[in-house]
Amino acid sequence: MSIGIWQIAIVVILVVLLFGRGKISSLMGDVAKGIKSFKKGMATDISDEFEPEPKNVSENNQDSKDKE
Repeated sequence: MSIGIWQIAIVVILVVLLFGRGKISSLMGDVAKGIKSFKKGMATDISDEFEPEPKNVSENNQDSKDKE
């Protein structure tokens, strides 16, 4: 027993009646935004985000002299 066009049509009609066209389109928009955000996150270089900033040694020496 395979799924026919009539079964698919009935399921689509029921979904549209239950959720409405506006709700479905807003849900699809949210899914698209999530996918775009995920792709953007995957495209960024991870080493740039987690690499600590180098400290300037001369600034540390001046701070310790000021405290004395």
